[in-house]
Amino acid sequence: MSTTAALPDAPARFSLETHPDRYRHWQLSIEGDVATLRMNVDPEGGQRGDDYELKLNSYDIGVDVELADAVQRLRFEHPEVRCVVLTGALDRVFCAGANIVMLRTSTHAFKVNFCKYTNETRLGIEDASASSGLRFLAALNGTASGGGYELALACDRILLVDDRNSAVSFPEVPLLGVLPGTGGLTRITDKRRIRRDRCDAFSTLAEGVKGKRAVEWNLVDALAPLSRWDEEVGRLARELADEAPARGDRGVELPALEVAEEGDTLRYAHVELTVKRDERVAELTITAPEGAPATAEDAFAQGASWWALRAFRELDDALLRLRLFEPEVGLVLVRARGSAESVETTDALLAESDHWFVREVRHLVKRTLKRLEVTSKSFYAVVDEGTSFVGTFLELALACDRTYVLADDAVPVELGLTGVHDGVYPMANGLTRLRTRFLGTPEAADAVLARSGRLTATEVDELGLATVAADEIDWEDELRLAIEERASFSPDGLTGMEANLRFPGPETMETKIFGRLSAWQNWIFQRPNAVGERGALQCYGTPQSPEFDVRRT
Repeated sequence: MSTTAALPDAPARFSLETHPDRYRHWQLSIEGDVATLRMNVDPEGGQRGDDYELKLNSYDIGVDVELADAVQRLRFEHPEVRCVVLTGALDRVFCAGANIVMLRTSTHAFKVNFCKYTNETRLGIEDASASSGLRFLAALNGTASGGGYELALACDRILLVDDRNSAVSFPEVPLLGVLPGTGGLTRITDKRRIRRDRCDAFSTLAEGVKGKRAVEWNLVDALAPLSRWDEEVGRLARELADEAPARGDRGVELPALEVAEEGDTLRYAHVELTVKRDERVAELTITAPEGAPATAEDAFAQGASWWALRAFRELDDALLRLRLFEPEVGLVLVRARGSAESVETTDALLAESDHWFVREVRHLVKRTLKRLEVTSKSFYAVVDEGTSFVGTFLELALACDRTYVLADDAVPVELGLTGVHDGVYPMANGLTRLRTRFLGTPEAADAVLARSGRLTATEVDELGLATVAADEIDWEDELRLAIEERASFSPDGLTGMEANLRFPGPETMETKIFGRLSAWQNWIFQRPNAVGERGALQCYGTPQSPEFDVRRT
């Protein structure tokens, strides 16, 4: 991937792609159907360079980029793997959590986006287990603190070494004045279902909990002494692998994305992103090719060049670039173009095929749509001349905050329904986007699902799929005013509003995590008790003691 020099006062660019041959922080090995990911963080390998040291397997976003890459590659390149062991390479340390100096010296926006990315990576591990049957064993060979324990919580089983020293802990509240990444608190309550009083006690014990007490409180599943450590890790890995389903025996290699940077525009094979910084607006376009394979065998033969996989890998990369490198962009205009027939052919495969490769692509599309929905930008789908919002592309429009449709039957606008709308891409709340959209009027969702094939702009409006449907006379003014109005609002107010509105209906562990990130963690990271001159995050590791504003708010 090419890189762009940082603009003045803009976040430094770094690669969001990597490869096992270039890992600095993880060692990946595979023996039969069991893979091992050994955490061995390079202290001098910080993403920003040399302004902090990654001691004790503490991590920054570069460490998590490698972890996310490894999980993705195991899903696509190694379908023979059925169990992944996550462990540490350091003596008596699994992972000390997020690097404190990195957090202390990062911008507020980066801190929040860092927490969001790490949570998405852990949710990706849980999705690999739930959707692909890939089991994960956290083999804690030493202490797991903060984000290190959060990583363990994302796994199916947690084994802790019983050496009278190693513990699991959430030291953020007593030592740093911040939340344990929000994902940590949510997982011990909603996933492991630990008693509230024990969660409270655990989350204020800086030294953590170890040994039999950790098992009794359900913080870990089992203990193993050093003398039998390797034996127990192997036994549990074998047990998890044997309960996992077989997927395939030949994988698909994921090459680096090809992207050309021309001024303020990124051009991928199927995605284009243009940033208009003066307007605080970005334009994001995804395009389907002419022609697409109709069978799983043909799609598998194309591998990573199958347009569905390639396009949504590109879209995922573009979304992360917007998040991390374009904090001043507030509104993204989303368009879909290309062959509606290709999307329809592809959707039939994605909705119906049981081929492991097609299933993995389906889940990648699902995760990318979720990535959009938890991105702190406003998204407007723009259905104007030459666009083609059909099937999966219509799901992309439904993931946006608003949909503007040019309602003029003389202008070529393609909209249509396929079989993907009734459960193929569930949202974080567990519902489909149609069911979420029409939460109060489920009969309206039924009416949409009863339709098939192409729709006119007028029909789209009548079915409730358009926010605004304007004729050609009013179109330009309607869209311009909507863009200008959005830019005039407080970005903080919009972030809070969108996080509240995007996930109505059932609350899940996933919606709690991101709701709390957008509200609680966003707020705490700006409070002087955490980041003020004498805040806990600022004073950690120094001779100074934190000073707190003792007023509860």
